[in-house]
Amino acid sequence: MGPRVGRPGAAPPAPFPRPATGAEGLKVGGGPSPSVTTVDVLVVGAGPAGSTLAYELARRGHAVRVLEEHPRVGYPVQCAGLVSERVLQLAGSRAMVLGPVHGAAVFSPSLRSIAFRAPDPRAYVIDRARLDRDLADRAARAGAEFVTGARFDGFGDGPPGVRVARVSHADGRSSEIACRLVVGADGVASAVARAARLPRRIEILPAFEAEIPNSPGDPDRVEIYLGNRIAPGLFGWWIPDTEGGARVGIAARADGTPARTYFERLRAQIGRRFGRELAGPVGFLVSGIPIGSLDRWTADGVLLVGDAAAQVKPLSGGGIFTGMRAAGIAAEVADAALSAGTLDARSLSEYDRRFDRELGEEFRRAFYLRRIFTRLTDEDFERLLLALEEAGTAASIVAFGDIDFPTHVARQLLLQSPSLLRLFPKAVGAWLSRGGGPRAPDLDAGPRRRSAT
Repeated sequence: MGPRVGRPGAAPPAPFPRPATGAEGLKVGGGPSPSVTTVDVLVVGAGPAGSTLAYELARRGHAVRVLEEHPRVGYPVQCAGLVSERVLQLAGSRAMVLGPVHGAAVFSPSLRSIAFRAPDPRAYVIDRARLDRDLADRAARAGAEFVTGARFDGFGDGPPGVRVARVSHADGRSSEIACRLVVGADGVASAVARAARLPRRIEILPAFEAEIPNSPGDPDRVEIYLGNRIAPGLFGWWIPDTEGGARVGIAARADGTPARTYFERLRAQIGRRFGRELAGPVGFLVSGIPIGSLDRWTADGVLLVGDAAAQVKPLSGGGIFTGMRAAGIAAEVADAALSAGTLDARSLSEYDRRFDRELGEEFRRAFYLRRIFTRLTDEDFERLLLALEEAGTAASIVAFGDIDFPTHVARQLLLQSPSLLRLFPKAVGAWLSRGGGPRAPDLDAGPRRRSAT
């Protein structure tokens, strides 16, 4: 019988029948040793990035074990669940799709708006928990084993070339897993990143979302709400749930104001926009969005993917596509390193270089624009929406809009609208003059980042 995904109340999967190369007969720790399992790769975290990487390595013949600290894969839900066609292609399935979205509207603090509608879908509302479950099931069918209710607690001692992970289980047991590679796919507070001493200069944006039943609005359109009173540092959103309700939420700068307070302000703002109070919220989601960068995502026998690596789009806070694509790149590099028997930081750093070649430019442009965005006042947002409205930008948004590469449309809009250049002449002019080049021109230091290790 093949490997299986752990379910609530299910016993952990049995150890792999074959030990990983170099770990045979390994005794770890001092004194009596807990039970030790040997695998090629240990993936910590069963979100989209972790399960994608587990699938890619398992189907290439490597022994892979995935630890998920929660009792069920997919729960609690970690994001709003709006994805691009690219995510569906990477997932190899459309089963989690609830419905397409063809349009969007952006609202200023005074509810001035610009909107567009495209003939083809521009995003998809998905069952976010099902995405996680389906990706985990795909990895399990490829040969990966999943253990739920298991927490990574750090590294123990092992021989050269072997990483030993300490694990705590929900039933109180402890165990150790000897492996050649540990993948940190364990989210914004990554324990793997801390254990590997990979510092992360990140800003964590608190996010708060709730399901709103019977919400008015266009079921085929997403709405974005700007304003420093409701979401300083990012924005609020209204996403139709395809069943007559909506997912309403905010992500904002951590300035001491509870995220729930910002959410209630957004809810009131949307009530003003619709002319009636929204129904009471249900199904709360509380999370943190990492915005920032790492000097490197790899160490000896360790690499990071997804939110653990802060692979989140700086302008939107979305990370499903970037995390899954990073996992695909990481799997190719890890496969070659496992085959060659060289899993030192230098060999694994090819992953950093390849990600940078593919997505680094977009991230640099987005970081630069974000630093401008976070300095806008509510009056600036009003002028911004007015300038976009006067420039007649809907056609450009339809033509160039891409939720995975938002700087493409941003550049086009800036070129199209001289009013925008007048709003931010120095910063935007410098960005455009270099074409958003490899190194964005310097601004001041921006929101303070903290180093998470």
